[in-house]
Amino acid sequence: MTDTRTRIRSNLQSTVRDLQRRKARGRRGLAVLEGVRLVEEALAAGLEFKGALVSPDLARTTRGQALTAELASHAIPVEEVGARVFGDLAGTEAPQGILAIVQPRTWTLAELKSGPLLVVDGVQDPGNVGTLIRTAHALGASASVLLRGSADPMNSKALRAAMGATFRHPVVQLDDAPFIAWAREHNLVLWASAADGAPIARVLESRSEPKELIAVIVGNEGAGIRPQLNAIAAQRVAIPLAHGAESLNVAIAAGILLYEVVRGR
Repeated sequence: MTDTRTRIRSNLQSTVRDLQRRKARGRRGLAVLEGVRLVEEALAAGLEFKGALVSPDLARTTRGQALTAELASHAIPVEEVGARVFGDLAGTEAPQGILAIVQPRTWTLAELKSGPLLVVDGVQDPGNVGTLIRTAHALGASASVLLRGSADPMNSKALRAAMGATFRHPVVQLDDAPFIAWAREHNLVLWASAADGAPIARVLESRSEPKELIAVIVGNEGAGIRPQLNAIAAQRVAIPLAHGAESLNVAIAAGILLYEVVRGR
């Protein structure tokens, strides 16, 4: 029994270390969640848990104690580790005492529902990707499509920034060619965010078919949207800015554009 427990514990810790790499997350179909709220959100969303590591810090709050009890009620393997070991595994400076290994849901294009989409082209910062997913979910986008070069939505920073939206909002990762083919097949109208585009209000006023399927695409923080995707965009749209302001954060820009598209349906 002791040998079995030691082996399980060793496996949980080694798995957490392994999943810090994007290739390992993709190969194993697993992700690591850190923090009380994120684990609570994953439990509420019905994700499959493979195990959890906890430190003494978790039991110091009533909320942490309740979370420990809920993990036990789901028969999720839990390993207690010391603060130093936990700190080596955690990705934050002030960890809350829990790391959980989960199997996130994967989505395909065939599962996407009709409605506005968010398309993310090569946004490399995990925090921005997570915030984009959270924003798309909050504003009623039917899904987020992450194209080549975008940060992994299962990166720990991206998961924290999404605040649990990743567990409920469909996220599909695609290469350019399959996305372009799917967009043409479904008559997707692509609106590309661009500083030199037409003001969003004018574009909305000129819509001939309010029920058309629109996707808002935002690009890399520095380089913008790649030429092959700009080429298939039906509109280049801009958010008018105050004099002297150069640009907006990519997630804020996406939020404004999605709000206008959803409101104008």
